[in-house]
Amino acid sequence: MIEVAIMVEGQNGLNWPRWQRIAQAVEDLGFVGIYRSDHYTNANPPDLDSLELWVSLTWLASHTQRIEFGPIVSPVSFRPPTTTARMASAVDDLSGGRLHLGLGAGWQEREHTNYGWDLLDVPQRFARFEEGLQVIMRLLRSDEPVTFTGQYYCLHDAILLPRPQRPDGPPIVIGGNGPQRTLPLTAHYADEWNAVYIPPARFAELNAQLDAQLHDNGREPASVRRSLMTAVFCGRDDAEIERKLQGRPAEALRERGVILGSPAECVEQIGRFAEAGVQRIMLQWLDLDDMDGLELLAKTVLPNV
Repeated sequence: MIEVAIMVEGQNGLNWPRWQRIAQAVEDLGFVGIYRSDHYTNANPPDLDSLELWVSLTWLASHTQRIEFGPIVSPVSFRPPTTTARMASAVDDLSGGRLHLGLGAGWQEREHTNYGWDLLDVPQRFARFEEGLQVIMRLLRSDEPVTFTGQYYCLHDAILLPRPQRPDGPPIVIGGNGPQRTLPLTAHYADEWNAVYIPPARFAELNAQLDAQLHDNGREPASVRRSLMTAVFCGRDDAEIERKLQGRPAEALRERGVILGSPAECVEQIGRFAEAGVQRIMLQWLDLDDMDGLELLAKTVLPNV
């Protein structure tokens, strides 16, 4: 059995009315969770509403009771890791232990340039990301003051108080498909790997690589949950599907692992991901006002996967 969650692109016009409406629908309709991106804006104009990630998750923690949630993913380039650790611990406690802490290195050049953040070149970016992971994990998991000296971050007798209510704090999620950098970091640090926009066969290949790397790190493969984020275009008939696609090429999207078609076809495609090892699929919900579409998924797809 595969779990189904919804993923929202926060930079695509997300504001309070939309966020509150979508979150309540996800809670009421039976999805396992809701996740969202952490961006100031898109890679290309125009700029749209973009509700701040951690403020929105704080509201979610106190206004829902059941669903799991978190960033997919929050870049260390936007905030000091000590700040992220403090916010994540507090939001997780507020929610009763429902946060999944998705972390990333950062990638989008336009928002880093526009808002004054240093993206760094790729090797430095991932070196900083690994240090950020170490800082966050040590603060979340150490009951004693932490001292850390790195190239990008330094701590001197730093401790996170109050201590997280969950042992070790919220689970760490690392997202991405890169076999050279992302998978090794996942094998070393993460509680969950989140793949992005790949078909089942490719997921299975990377999944096997991750298993091998976990073994090399002395970890059991079952200790890391496997999830996938991809888009979904589900319609009752061909006309509705075409309307939702808005000219996007259906076959090319399917080749990238996008869930596309009638409810029965969507169930079949999600099943292929489950067979490839995906335990939770996060369906990227691009039309933030399509409440009817969310209800269609809940009534026709959720009961059959």
